[in-house]
Amino acid sequence: MNADQILMEIRETNLSYLMLAQSLIRADREQALFRLGMSEEAADMISMLSPAQVLKIASSNTLLCRMRVDDDLVWTLLTNHGKSGSSDVTRLHANILMAGRHQEAA
Repeated sequence: MNADQILMEIRETNLSYLMLAQSLIRADREQALFRLGMSEEAADMISMLSPAQVLKIASSNTLLCRMRVDDDLVWTLLTNHGKSGSSDVTRLHANILMAGRHQEAA
């Protein structure tokens, strides 16, 4: 993959992310804040963007979203999916840890 392809992928990801964020915020604000891991202020700004503004912001060469999982324990829980006896409880544990981090950030 060359640099131009990477930039194109970043722009497409940005557009998809902004459209998803707007949709989630408008449908269920509280759940969107949790799922997207963003502040009330960021949600307000994103929800008010016009389609032209979304396209302009998405065309940036900087990725707008980021991986929220930066904890080895959460990654271990998520990657153990499918191993014997660990599926539902493991995912639940990972979700609880991530929800706690969302509360700490808010």
